[in-house]
Amino acid sequence: MDNVPLGALFGALVVLIFVSAFFSGAETGLMALNRYRLRHLAKAGHPGAVRASRLLERPDRLIGLILLGNNFANILASSIATIIALRLMGEAGIAIATGLLTFVVLIFAEVAPKTFAALHPERVALPASFVLHPMLRVLNVVVRGINAIANALLRAVGVPLDEASVTHLNEEELRTVVMEAGAMIPRRHQKMLLSILDLERVTVEDIMVPRNEIVGIDLDDDWDTIVEQLTTSQYTRLPVYRESIDNVLGFLHVRRILPLIARGALTPETLSTAVREPTFIPEGTPLNRQLLNFQRHKGRVGLVVDEYGDIQGLVALEDILEEIVGEFTTDPSASIRDVVPQPDGSYLVDGSANIRDLNRTMHWRLPTGGPKTLNGLILEYLEHIPEANTSLMLAGYPMEVVQAQDNAIRKVRIWPTPRRPRDTTPDGGEVRTREAQASKGPE
Repeated sequence: MDNVPLGALFGALVVLIFVSAFFSGAETGLMALNRYRLRHLAKAGHPGAVRASRLLERPDRLIGLILLGNNFANILASSIATIIALRLMGEAGIAIATGLLTFVVLIFAEVAPKTFAALHPERVALPASFVLHPMLRVLNVVVRGINAIANALLRAVGVPLDEASVTHLNEEELRTVVMEAGAMIPRRHQKMLLSILDLERVTVEDIMVPRNEIVGIDLDDDWDTIVEQLTTSQYTRLPVYRESIDNVLGFLHVRRILPLIARGALTPETLSTAVREPTFIPEGTPLNRQLLNFQRHKGRVGLVVDEYGDIQGLVALEDILEEIVGEFTTDPSASIRDVVPQPDGSYLVDGSANIRDLNRTMHWRLPTGGPKTLNGLILEYLEHIPEANTSLMLAGYPMEVVQAQDNAIRKVRIWPTPRRPRDTTPDGGEVRTREAQASKGPE
């Protein structure tokens, strides 16, 4: 080395620093790659992505190769810097060379390339794979030997090496990915994807038409009344029963009998033959499972029953699809009939309004863990049936019971701006309003 010119030594030192920077940046870039985007690019045939995917299949060998090259470059650079310091300043220059080289390597071969690679992993990792992939083949034996020794040490201290790294996303991680997609996924599509993930959490009771609101055909009614109901019904499938919904006979597809009505050929006998066997759905069934059941049995509507077999409500395929894509009802007043804006900024809400629908359409945060309707939520909170003009604070929302009759709350006035309660109960209500206060609005 004494015969090597200083210029050549300085040139070799600069090259080694660049080599060290390459390995440092390649390591960070490959480890920072988005694995799912990498798989997409690899399936699309991107050559750099294909090589990077192969390298990442065995991360232990990849790390062994990178560290082998990085340490070789750093150690050789340190040796050359020592020789240069001895020639220029003697033994006193060794300490100076060590300090300068540490600073240069830290900035130009570690921090700068790793920071750039972390910010732009694809721009670094994919081109680097064209160099690392053949290097791994050439140095495969050396890398395997290094990994064998390292793995033996890890096993000696009880680190399991047989478990494959899990790269699958769970539901919450997938939810986070969708929410953080930003402009890559339109806002409406994000809501739809999140709604699909929520189907497992939502049960049929959350979306069913309550028993007392089910519209059907009572065969005990006058025949003219039945015919008029069939010709004016806004629904295509109606339950058919005798006396009460508990004695349901099945479902009737209205469109199939309209030609009979037009020809005057509809009779009680032909009506009975057109009735199809009903589908019963156990309460507590998640929406994702019921959607599959509808698909498997080619069904579109079913009756929700409790553990005693009593009918609780009705669920249609359209109701489940609306949970995913939003409201697409043909009834223009359906989405606003339960909520009526008032001049003072409040809303007059029907007591039978579904809480989840209110939260979704009005962007409120009423509790959804218990009762499904606004009437049930207030009754559970107050623990008695209130009189009209009773005000309360529930989940931070000022409310006033406007109308209560037939053992139920019919109309409630809600002020949309939630107020932070001073002291709350587990269900979100305010302790100071546990005792109903007669007033005409929130304080």
